[in-house]
Amino acid sequence: MAQVEKRGGLLRKSSASKKPLKEKVVLMYDEIFMTEDPSKCSPRFWEELFLMKVNLEYLEGKLESLDGEELMKIKDNINCLFQHCIQALGEEHPIRVVNALQTLCALIRGVHQKNKSTSGFDIINMLMGFDKAELCMKNLMESLDSLLCAEGSESLKSLCLKLLLCLVTVTDNISQNTILEYVMINSIFEAILQILSHPPSRREHGYDAVVLLALLVNYRKYESVNPYIVKLSIVDDEATLNGMGLVIAQALSEYNRQYKDKEEEHQSGFFSALTNMVGSMFIADAHEKISVQTNEAILLALYEAVHLNRNFITVLAQSHPEMGLVTTPVSPAPTTPATPLGTTPPSSDVISSVELPLDADVQTSNLLITFLKYSSIVMQDTKDEHRLHSGKLCLIILTCIAEDQYANAFLHDDNMNFRVNLHRMPMRHRKKAADKNLPCRPLVCAVLDLMVEFIVTHMMKEFPMDLYVRCIQVVHKLLCYQKKCRVRLHYTWRELWSALINLLKFLMSNETVLLAKHNIFTLALMIVNLFNMFITYGDTFLPTPSSYDELYYEIIRMHQSFDNLYSMVLRLSTNAGQWKEAASKVTHALVNISSQVTFKGLECLLLIKNRSLLGVLS
Repeated sequence: MAQVEKRGGLLRKSSASKKPLKEKVVLMYDEIFMTEDPSKCSPRFWEELFLMKVNLEYLEGKLESLDGEELMKIKDNINCLFQHCIQALGEEHPIRVVNALQTLCALIRGVHQKNKSTSGFDIINMLMGFDKAELCMKNLMESLDSLLCAEGSESLKSLCLKLLLCLVTVTDNISQNTILEYVMINSIFEAILQILSHPPSRREHGYDAVVLLALLVNYRKYESVNPYIVKLSIVDDEATLNGMGLVIAQALSEYNRQYKDKEEEHQSGFFSALTNMVGSMFIADAHEKISVQTNEAILLALYEAVHLNRNFITVLAQSHPEMGLVTTPVSPAPTTPATPLGTTPPSSDVISSVELPLDADVQTSNLLITFLKYSSIVMQDTKDEHRLHSGKLCLIILTCIAEDQYANAFLHDDNMNFRVNLHRMPMRHRKKAADKNLPCRPLVCAVLDLMVEFIVTHMMKEFPMDLYVRCIQVVHKLLCYQKKCRVRLHYTWRELWSALINLLKFLMSNETVLLAKHNIFTLALMIVNLFNMFITYGDTFLPTPSSYDELYYEIIRMHQSFDNLYSMVLRLSTNAGQWKEAASKVTHALVNISSQVTFKGLECLLLIKNRSLLGVLS
């Protein structure tokens, strides 16, 4: 009951003899929601308002309680409040600035919540008026830019970023947020970069700055020229790029740490003891209980950095001790609206490389390793739509990395070996690999391991076709680099070949169900083309002649699967159905494999006959 009274701005309940006592700021809000100008009777009204502690809940609740007509009646007062908030940002008194920032947050969010169905232009008119909108937003952005770049209070900078995040995220679709046109014109890009390049600011505000930049980059990115995209693509300052990389690495490391803690807690609990007694019948169900909220905002920031800025690729490979080993206390943040996107920043501080201990016994890591571990967790469970989209974004980022020449160079560098402990989905037919048995290998081996793991563990009824296509594309791009540069990678290729053949078998055994939803021939063609690439060019990138022999052995051993695939696509390519053309492409692609199976089979027969003849002669 006391909480309800507080939200209503009541300091004392009403009784028979006394009227309810409200906070002064609530009384002033009530005056603003009248049709008359509150400063007529009280000339110092606006000066006094920003000396009062903001009641966010009451202000937003009051806006929400009004209908459209009532809101239009007080439009002039709302415009006036918005303009005085902007003026207060230039005050020297920090209390006025803090209260103005919080009032703007409540005002922007409250008006948007009330006007979800209306156009962005109506919301601009309601907040500041069409005639003054351009000047208001120019003054607002200039004030925020000055506060972010100044050497003032860190709390003020935090509130500025929260206000900007509130402004950016009030609509479900960022491209429908018309107010952001003014943010495009009055750029704060340099202020964001300054935060990321300066270690103290980065530790305090790096997470919010990176998320804000990622969101601004996505505003109408395919519809018009976005200045944030252009500017991000040409950033070449090492300190700034490293700062962004450290923020992203810390956020992903925090997720990995939380997942590992929950996994260890789960394994040491009652359920673990029970499954040890009765077997691992319910191991998959048990695993589903291990859930940590994913962080799509920081993943989006990583994608934009990798996709837009080629200089950022170098940040992926910069080595440092494992994140999360050293933390520093975080100063309490001021009261602000809820974090946008439903994501929370990492609990520990972003760590600068200078602060990390250099210990020979500490496992070396980098941003790419942290991302691969994160991906291995997120991509385990794609049944949930939220995680499905998160897994898709992980594969898109890996595709961008696999396409980059410099990224491939350090992925395949024999002098850059790491021990990457990927998370593997618990399955009844295999044991969990011990961390200490993991070898140090080039990073491309970890990428291939992740792709093989995904292929093996997601052959299910709700088949994630799009993710499989992207997964095979990543493998194909890596093989293209190896072929082009003649990189002989020492990798257990048999695991990849076996996974691909099993995937083909799955597609064939579930042909009817899958064809009702997907064009499985696109995926089948990509798999067949991978085998054709191994057959035709394998001598340029497979590590040893015995690896080449293993390839043919695996193809001949599983020739029945390729024969069955040929029969299936031949049947569909000869019928006048919707899959005729797609099936025909697979038919043509299988010619090379079929001829190799026949040729190698004859070679084996001749070899056996020769050995038999030599035995008789001897």
